[in-house]
Amino acid sequence: MAVSIKDIARIAGVSHSTVSRALRGSELIPPHTRERIQRIAAEQGYSASAIARSLVTQRTNAIGIVVTSIADPFNGEVVDGLEQTANAAGYSVVLATSQADPKREISIVQTLRERRVDGIIIASSRVGALYAEDLAPLEVPIVLLNNQHAGGFGNSIGIDNVDGAEQATEYLLKLGHRKIAYIRDRSGMQSDEERCQGYQNALRRHGVRIRKQLIASGDGKPQAGRRAAAELLSRAERVTAVFSYNDMTALGVLEEASARHLRVPEDLSVCGFDDIFFARFLHPPLTTVRQPKHELGERAMKLLLEVLSGQHTNKVVKVRGELVIRQSTAPPTA
Repeated sequence: MAVSIKDIARIAGVSHSTVSRALRGSELIPPHTRERIQRIAAEQGYSASAIARSLVTQRTNAIGIVVTSIADPFNGEVVDGLEQTANAAGYSVVLATSQADPKREISIVQTLRERRVDGIIIASSRVGALYAEDLAPLEVPIVLLNNQHAGGFGNSIGIDNVDGAEQATEYLLKLGHRKIAYIRDRSGMQSDEERCQGYQNALRRHGVRIRKQLIASGDGKPQAGRRAAAELLSRAERVTAVFSYNDMTALGVLEEASARHLRVPEDLSVCGFDDIFFARFLHPPLTTVRQPKHELGERAMKLLLEVLSGQHTNKVVKVRGELVIRQSTAPPTA
């Protein structure tokens, strides 16, 4: 016959609720009592049923995580931070990919709720503020990480894109560059709008005219980044520096520069955004704005845990990026 919480409570001489809390590792139970109860449970061969436990507590101790793609190297470190923080708090995670499709994203969130996860974190959401209206009936706490949809949302955390882009552009300006191009993302994402704004803010502060012909569009991937770079480098007005929406775009810029026998950074300075793992291994190593990816994941999960505990709602957190200077940028030679 299976050992129950009632059996353990009788042996330990404590209440059922004390045993339940101790087996969940609750800090409300003194350490010596918690350890004693857990030892008795192990000796008696007690095995908790997650289903039975969730019926009693109305919690599954599972968190749903939605990312755009597991192929994106940016997401790996974010998920690592999310999962480590969740596990430390006694939660498991369920991972799903949206493929940057808003309809798929909503469908996944609905499915996760049907699986009775306690909360959901969505990275690079394409739905954003619409969750407040469309999914309110689901009554599941949601935290957005690097929201890509214009408009506010109750609980969110993300990089300060405007500040990060200003840091990168300011640095290129201080090196002496005045013909600085920006390759943006044509998808209309909030992060791109903000990075383009930061780029333009820095130019204005230095009295440099914003030239529309120095702004080209990619899609956040190397191939489109290379096409955008080819467009910029084919124009009569010689570009001396390129600031890219992300590091994947910057990789395409480096490829196009190499194909044109342009030396980086002597003939062309290249700067990215994100500092994904391979940025420092490129030739030359890439100057970029580092997003603290593990920290973003960690802080997003902590924010969700706070919401689950009822501490607060409607908290928006902005994290500052860090300009990492490597060998892909230098003063212009002409």
